[in-house]
Amino acid sequence: MGSGSATATARLVAVAALLLLLAPGGEPVGLWLPPPTAGGEHLLGGPDRYLTREERWMSQTLDHFNPTDHRQFKQRYYEYLDYFRAPNGPIFLKICGEASCNGITNDYLAVMAKKFGAALVSPEHRYYGKSSPFDSLTTENLRFLSSKQALFDLAVFRQYYQETLNAKYNRSGADSSWFVFGGSYAGALSAWFRLKFPHLTCGSLASSGVVLSVFNFTDFDKQVGESAGPECKAALQETTRLVDGQLQSGRNSVKQLFGATLLENDGDFLYLLADAAAIAFQYGNPDAVCSPLVEAKKNGTDLVETFSHYVKDYYIGKFGASIASYDQQYLKNTTPAESSYRLWWYQVCSEVAYFQVAPKNDSIRSAKIDTKYHLDLCRNVFGEEVYPDVFMTNLYYGGTRIAGSKIVFANGSQDPWRHASKQKSTEELPSYLIECKNCGHCSDLSGCPQAPSNIEGDSSKCSSPEALNKVRKQIVDHIDLWLSECQDQGHDEPSLGSSWSIATF
Repeated sequence: MGSGSATATARLVAVAALLLLLAPGGEPVGLWLPPPTAGGEHLLGGPDRYLTREERWMSQTLDHFNPTDHRQFKQRYYEYLDYFRAPNGPIFLKICGEASCNGITNDYLAVMAKKFGAALVSPEHRYYGKSSPFDSLTTENLRFLSSKQALFDLAVFRQYYQETLNAKYNRSGADSSWFVFGGSYAGALSAWFRLKFPHLTCGSLASSGVVLSVFNFTDFDKQVGESAGPECKAALQETTRLVDGQLQSGRNSVKQLFGATLLENDGDFLYLLADAAAIAFQYGNPDAVCSPLVEAKKNGTDLVETFSHYVKDYYIGKFGASIASYDQQYLKNTTPAESSYRLWWYQVCSEVAYFQVAPKNDSIRSAKIDTKYHLDLCRNVFGEEVYPDVFMTNLYYGGTRIAGSKIVFANGSQDPWRHASKQKSTEELPSYLIECKNCGHCSDLSGCPQAPSNIEGDSSKCSSPEALNKVRKQIVDHIDLWLSECQDQGHDEPSLGSSWSIATF
C-alpha cells in the first residue's frame, strides 16, 4: 500500500475513533449534564420512556428584536392529546432546554396531565437538535442564540398552537388555560416566561430552575462535597491531589488510564473528572462513585485507578458522556457531529456563566479549574468579543429576587445546581426543597434516581419517597389553584365543573 493510501486510512481511523468518543450512548448530554434523551440503553427505560416522538413543525422568527429582519427557520415541536379533556382542558407547555428534543418524555408531568385532562406540547429550543437556523455554527451565526430570543419563541409558539387547536375543534377566538413547565435551564426559562409574559400562562413550574446567573459558581463544588459526606469527600479530594501531582510531573499516562489522551489541555481533562464526580450526586447515584472510592481508600487500593474505572464504566459507559465534548478543539468546530456542546458553551460564555470554579479552600475539583480556565475557553472557542455579562442578565431577570408571581420552584437537596435557584419561599413564589439522600436535579419530575429514567417519575426508589410525594402534592395544589384563578379571569372552563377537578394524589 502506498504512503498516500496509508495516510488516508489513518485519517479514516481517526475520524471513526472521534465519532465513537462523541456518541458512546448514542445521544448527547448537555454541559450541565441533563440525563441522556435517547440511545444509552442502560439509562433509559425502553420505548415507553416517551409519550410521543412524532415530529411537528412551525415557522419561527429568527430575530424577534429587529422589525426589518423577516427571516424564519423551522422549529420542531411535539403534541400529545391522549389525556386532553377536549376542547376546554388546559394546555401544559413543557420547555425543551439545552439539548436535542426527541419527544415528550413519560415523567411525572404525564401523571399531572392525565389528572388535569391537559394537552401536552413541547417545542425544541432554537439552534438545538433539528431547530437550527444555520448549518454552520460560527460565532457570527450564534448571535441569535439567547434566552431572550427563546422566550419570544415560546410566546409565538403559544399563539400558533392556540390557533391550531381552535381550528382543530372549530372554535374562534378561544383562549385555553396554559401552564408552563421546565427543568434546569428550561426551568429558568419557565420562570422567566411567567415573569415576562404573565398574560400568556396561568403559572409556571421551575424544576431546579437556575434563575441566578453566577460568574464564579463555587457553591457548586461545595455542594458536591456536602452531598458526598466526609469519607467520600476525602477520597475524592485525595484522588484529585494524586491526579494533579501526576500531571504536574509530566506523567500524561494518567490520561491514558482514563481513556482521555484526546484531551491535550490539562484543564479540559480535569474538567472531565470534576463533572464525572459531580454527576453521581446531581442525578441521585451517590453510591456509584462513593462506594468504590471509600472501599479503595480503606483497603489501600490505588484511588486514581479506582476512579478511572468509575469514569469509564459509569460516566462514559452507562451515562453516555462524551470525552470529545471536553476538547476545546472540538468545541471550535462550527459543523460538529453533535452541536449541543458548542451551543451550550456559547450560552455560558455569552450570558449566564455558571463557571464551576474550584473554591479557594477544601475543594473537590482541581484548583486549576479556575476563572482563567473558563475565560480562556470562551476566548479560544468563540473569540475575544464573547463574554458573559452576568450583571446584566440578573438585572434583566432579577436573579433570585425575581419579581414574578405564580411560579413554583422545586429543588433536590443533593443537587449542586440548587444554589443557582430560588430557595427562599414566598406566597407568590413558593419554593420547596426535596430532602433525601438521592434527591438531585429535577427530582420532582424525574423521581429517583434522576438517571436512569423513571417511567411517570416513579418515587419508590427515593431514600424518602414521602419527602418527594409531599412536595409533589404541594406543586399540584398550586397548579390547581392557579388554573382555577385563570378560569375566573375568563379562560376556558374545564369540562368537569366550575373548578379544576383532579383525582386524589
